[in-house]
Amino acid sequence: MNVNNLVTALRCMAREGSKTIVIAATLTVIGTTLLSGAVGTAVADVPVGPGPTNYTEQPQPPPGTCHYRTAANGETLPDPNCTPGAISPKVTPDTLATTICRTGYTKSIRPPASITEIEKHENAAAYGYTGSLKDVEYDHLVPLEVGGDPNDPRNLWIQPGASPNPKDGVESRLHQLVCEGRVPLAAAQEAIATDWTTALETVR
Repeated sequence: MNVNNLVTALRCMAREGSKTIVIAATLTVIGTTLLSGAVGTAVADVPVGPGPTNYTEQPQPPPGTCHYRTAANGETLPDPNCTPGAISPKVTPDTLATTICRTGYTKSIRPPASITEIEKHENAAAYGYTGSLKDVEYDHLVPLEVGGDPNDPRNLWIQPGASPNPKDGVESRLHQLVCEGRVPLAAAQEAIATDWTTALETVR
């Protein structure tokens, strides 16, 4: 039964004095259908990037236009206007076994340093970071191991502090949970894009 037929049925039930609870329950089903669309795979509410390509240097936000935020636990978060995260269209629930859950996947799609080093300097200027770039990580907000886009500028930011850092542990755990089938891919991607410091709590 499609949505239009369900609406007609509801009107008929209302005229016939059917119980309100039945109408409310059916409306809930319809509302869920309208919000999520046809039955299918959930998609994270995160921008979709181009995925692995023949990489070229990507333009960064203008200098001084990005501003760090501070999480509740004191860790640094990126500016959501500059770095909302971006995911690879190649990584879906149907391709996990051949992408992020395959040994060697992230190494096979990582952009070359000749490109990311240039981007790193320009991104540092965008965030107003003036310290040594040896003390920072040019980080994928949605990590490659959770299906993040490799070189979309919306997914990369200068993260203060050298690697390894606390975010790395969150990334590894999310990867494990997704590949074990315990957390949906989209949920993991959205959680870490929103706030990496609370991502593991969010997906529990």
